[in-house]
This record gives sequence, structure tokens and C-alpha cells, in this order.
Amino acid sequence: MGSIVPSSPALARRVAAALEARPDEVILELGAGTGAITRGLLAAGIRPERLAVVEIEAPLAARLRTAFPGVTVLEGDARRPDLIPPRLRGRIGDIVCGIPLVLLPLAEQRRFINAMQATAPGRGFLHYSYCATSPLPARKHGLVGRRAAWTPANFPPASVWRYRPV
Repeated sequence: MGSIVPSSPALARRVAAALEARPDEVILELGAGTGAITRGLLAAGIRPERLAVVEIEAPLAARLRTAFPGVTVLEGDARRPDLIPPRLRGRIGDIVCGIPLVLLPLAEQRRFINAMQATAPGRGFLHYSYCATSPLPARKHGLVGRRAAWTPANFPPASVWRYRPV
């Protein structure tokens, strides 16, 4: 988790508003944690069957399964594209990354980015962060990034970034 406080409904609304997935595509959330963003995506009208979440911590994954019936909860490492079940492959329209990539060395950031690009080729991803500037050195990763939203109503204030391959 990137913060000691769960993400706010205000941040979840900003993430939901930045989604670009078509109605027949699935949204994949990486690092679902306690489910704050998951809850917000569902509140924004994303149907549970259109949402898949990845959580590496077994107790949190179990909690997500109980809290969000109909949502596909995948327990495992988000750096492994093979974690995505065959029925969802080729159907991922947007990826929301809640993993604090800014805290990781470049090589580890690259592993996550490679996995996201393998999961949804050419689509890019959303990444929310508590940084005032881009949490990723986009050019070093062959990406372009722009801040899609900012919310001071989150503690701490948060930004939603859209990254795309160059």
C-alpha cells in the first residue's frame, strides 16, 4: 500500500472519470488493497463482471472476494501477465495501477510496466500517486505521461496519471 490511509471516494471518482475502456472491455486494477478504489469504480457504474482486481496479499484478496461479489479477484503478483485468466485475455481495456511504483527502482518499475503492456498492448495505464509531479520517469520507460486528474480531497492529495507508450 502506498499510504497509511485508504484512498478516498474523491480519488476513486477521479480514477473512474479517467477510464477509457469501452463498455465491452474489462478494467483491471492492480494492487487493490482494502478495496477503496474498487468500491469507487463500482459506485461509478462499472458492473462487477467488468472489473478484475489483483492483490498479492492473501488476507486482502480474501477480504476483496467477500466484499465485492461478482468482481474477479486475482491473488498474485501483478508483474505476471499469466495471472490473467484466459477468459479475460484480450478484453482488458484499462489498467488502474495502485502500486506505489515511485518507491521502486527503475528495473522494478520496468517489470510492472512490461506486465501491463503485455496485458493490454498499446493501451497504456492509469496510475494514481501522492506525488506532485509524475511518479514515473516516463521517457526512461518509453512512455508519455499526463496528469488526468488531481484531488486535494484525498489525504494526502493525489494525482491520477495516464501513461501511454510512445
